[in-house]
Amino acid sequence: MKSERLRWLTQEEAARLLQELPQHLADMAEFSLLTGLRQSNVTGLEWAQVDMQRRCAWIHPDQAKARKPIPVSLNDQAIQVLRRQLGKHHRVVFTYKGQPVTQTNTKAWRKALKRAGIEDFTWHGLRHTWASWHVQAGTPLLVLQQMGGWASLDMVQRYAHLSADHVAQYAANVGVNGTKKTQAPLRLVSGTSQHIENMVGCEGIEPTTR
Repeated sequence: MKSERLRWLTQEEAARLLQELPQHLADMAEFSLLTGLRQSNVTGLEWAQVDMQRRCAWIHPDQAKARKPIPVSLNDQAIQVLRRQLGKHHRVVFTYKGQPVTQTNTKAWRKALKRAGIEDFTWHGLRHTWASWHVQAGTPLLVLQQMGGWASLDMVQRYAHLSADHVAQYAANVGVNGTKKTQAPLRLVSGTSQHIENMVGCEGIEPTTR
């Protein structure tokens, strides 16, 4: 698998983007951020795939990239997004002027990104954002794999560097005795920059978002 830097949004960036989008795209983008569904799964979502009472939805195998069904748990915000769509169309969930939405990469989307000051970002980045937020919040990678419908854990490992929770418990296993109260400024040595990259997600180090 080719190495790539995943572009994901901070909460502040996501809020700005949603404010700038027209309502029908804002609802779809918010739903994507809350569920991690791919663009085609959001535009093609039908009411027959949604159970508001059980707070779940599902993607059929022929609609999934891995050709396996994807169960989608709906939190309170996702339910609110769906309720705003009730009565707009008898079959599909997301519409624009009474018609199903088939394209999200529109001029309105691109203009909203520009107004929000967000660069180098595509609609698929909403899925990366959802996964990144989950990992940073402590969602186990195996659980994330099931939620996102990835065929293998390798695909989810791309997000592992965003959280150090699984190794944090071992950080106190080593220490240095006899250190002075006033330490000399940290001096970067060979390999330090790479080490810092590997510590993304630790306190005081900002993750790469591009």
